[in-house]
Amino acid sequence: MAGNDLPVEGTITYVNTSSGSSIIDCTQLPGPIDSFGLWNYIGSGSLPFTLPLLQLQMVIIFTLNQAAHYVLKRHGLPKFTTQLLVGIILGPSLLGRFGIIKKVLFSLTSQEIIDMFAHFSFILFFFMSTVKMDLGMIKRTGRKAMVTGVACILSPLLIALLVEMQLERLWPLNKKEAFIIPFVTIQHCVSPFPVLVCLLEDLKILNSELGRFSLSAAMITDLLSVIITIMTSFSRVSRELGNTIAAIDSGAFMIYIIFNIFAIRPTMLWIIRQTPAGKPVKGMYIDAIIVVFLGSALFSHFFGQTLIFGPVILGFAIPDGPPLGLAIVNKLNCFASDVFLPLFVTTCSMRADFSLIKFDSNFVKITAVVIFLIFVVKIVACLVPALYSKMPLNDALALALLLSYKGVIQLSINTFNRDIEAITDQVFALICLHILLIAIFVPLLVKFLYDPSRQYAGYQKRNIMHCTRNAELRILACIHKPDNIGALIKLLEVSCPSRERPLAIYVLHLIELIGRTSPIFISHQMQKKTVSNRSYSENIILAFDHFEQDNPGAVSVNVFTLISPLKSLHENICILGLDKLTSIIVLPFHRKWSIDGSVVESEDNTMRTLNCNVLEVAPCSVGILIDRGHLGQSMVSSNSSYSVAMIFFGGNDDREALTFAKRMANHSKITLTVVHFVSARNEGDAYWDEYFFDSEILKDVKLNNTGNESVTYIEEVVKDGRETALIIRCMVKEYDLIIVGRRNDVETPQTSGLAEWSEFSELGVIGDLLASSDVNSRTSVFVVQQQQNI
Repeated sequence: MAGNDLPVEGTITYVNTSSGSSIIDCTQLPGPIDSFGLWNYIGSGSLPFTLPLLQLQMVIIFTLNQAAHYVLKRHGLPKFTTQLLVGIILGPSLLGRFGIIKKVLFSLTSQEIIDMFAHFSFILFFFMSTVKMDLGMIKRTGRKAMVTGVACILSPLLIALLVEMQLERLWPLNKKEAFIIPFVTIQHCVSPFPVLVCLLEDLKILNSELGRFSLSAAMITDLLSVIITIMTSFSRVSRELGNTIAAIDSGAFMIYIIFNIFAIRPTMLWIIRQTPAGKPVKGMYIDAIIVVFLGSALFSHFFGQTLIFGPVILGFAIPDGPPLGLAIVNKLNCFASDVFLPLFVTTCSMRADFSLIKFDSNFVKITAVVIFLIFVVKIVACLVPALYSKMPLNDALALALLLSYKGVIQLSINTFNRDIEAITDQVFALICLHILLIAIFVPLLVKFLYDPSRQYAGYQKRNIMHCTRNAELRILACIHKPDNIGALIKLLEVSCPSRERPLAIYVLHLIELIGRTSPIFISHQMQKKTVSNRSYSENIILAFDHFEQDNPGAVSVNVFTLISPLKSLHENICILGLDKLTSIIVLPFHRKWSIDGSVVESEDNTMRTLNCNVLEVAPCSVGILIDRGHLGQSMVSSNSSYSVAMIFFGGNDDREALTFAKRMANHSKITLTVVHFVSARNEGDAYWDEYFFDSEILKDVKLNNTGNESVTYIEEVVKDGRETALIIRCMVKEYDLIIVGRRNDVETPQTSGLAEWSEFSELGVIGDLLASSDVNSRTSVFVVQQQQNI
């Protein structure tokens, strides 16, 4: 044996300082090789030194995914589609047929380690997806979303099962195939919440009304699918291992669920209470949660469920959002979603060989028919309730496509079924082809059908007029500076909150973020209260806590702090308005007057830009509050009265403003005067519809005038805008607050000529007149625009 040759017979021990020692059976080597040849042989993947090969596989998959996504994202395709395509390219359908890929880079032996990483990433992804889920959405789910969600899963499930029974008579199946086909049907009927979240994030419509409606429906289908999946899993255990084992597993999981509800959940809330507002969660708490997460996966496996079930229940027990849910996501999201999850999707799709798809098997035939049938029935089942609720056709089609989307969860279930030989390679390839087609065409069609500019549009009326008389009125009140607090609280106070007509107030403190792009959203409701100088919104919290205490049972307050770049402030305001189902958003005007209302002390044009942006896209009504010094200083007490005027011309905005003004008439110390400006001209039938609606809403004001001295109705007949302006200028000093409708771009004889002198278009011509520097008055103004995007 010469030089560096190694013996052909026997074994040698190879010592690696990082991975330990390994035994190499030299009888398996082709002949004498030197040290350099041994390294090449090790690198081939045939020997147990897998770390360099694992690293090479990860580099290849990561690089190809990033390169493909860079190209395909321009066409609207999400990351999942890219990862699926990369796996198919590397699989036996294309490059996987070549020797260097099949035998060296991704041999069957070398895939075991990368599969382990990939499956762990999937468990982590599913856990984080449930952490992000807001279970409170279930309580807020409207009847329309609930009906859509139930129809989306039950209709295709029932119809597909009935069709299966008929097809099995035509194409008989063996005992194993007959048992597994219902499981294939169930998994194609569900619309998993995490899958839909990823798609909506990629399409950038997660916070749109369409996105929220589809998520609400998907949450219903998810709950139903979890129940069905648990039942089918235990039936499988019962069939394979016996009823006793199935009963033990069921009992263990009931105990686990109860433990999460009564032990884990309170612990998570305790952690939140221990975290001061604006402070990060302690690292030891996050580390402990990660350990519990790993233990929950082992628990699931030990008691006969899939590895994801335990982490899913644990994720539900963790409150979403800041501080705890956000801290967990920030800690784990980077590697789980951007590194490990692409490994999982790519390695799963690498198993698909499309050349195997041949319709020579009864099982393949029935699977193909069932998959196609489920897709068609699901589309119809989603369309019917959406169209019945008067959703636009394009939006209804987009909703149906979103709820028919297939993603990583369906891919994982089918991969698991293939690995345990529940389905054949033919069926697996067929299902992967179906998932690929859905993943390509659904995002493209949704992008074509749904206009992103309507992402804050509502499918139901969210305004004061359509709020039930004695129902809770939800108000999103925005504060930019401490000077806005007094005027806002006074406006809410004169809105006459009571136990019969309560107010739910969501206070949002707006802070411009400079030097960063990621917004910070802080909820102060569950966090520990502190008087630390570091708190962003301490004065606001204290002021509104005091207001809530002064109105027990009539007012509920939740305070939030938003630190965001100026360009996205309006988006976050609208998102919160959508989430809380508010009827009106109240914004402060960008000018600040002196206490006597005569001089403009400061002007913030960034705030004006924000107000204009919100008015354009708001999902509900909007009010701009102009405080000219008097509103924030005056108080309604037993010894003082407060006079309010409502200037009425007609139209949607004026009717909304009048509805808000009527609430104030219930306060014993508030006098309300409704001044109705009527044109002296004969307008014929051109405005008949508006005249009818205006007359209806004014009817009770006129009736109240006869029996309630606090409500006064005045009718002013004017020829043009000049006469209107003269009357308004004379009446401003008589009132503490004047409420008007915005009436943007609405030209009537009563306001003709006023638009030429308008300075602030966001206020409308009458609001602009009252906010003008030429009007020397302390009277504050509230300009109302009714919900437009519907």
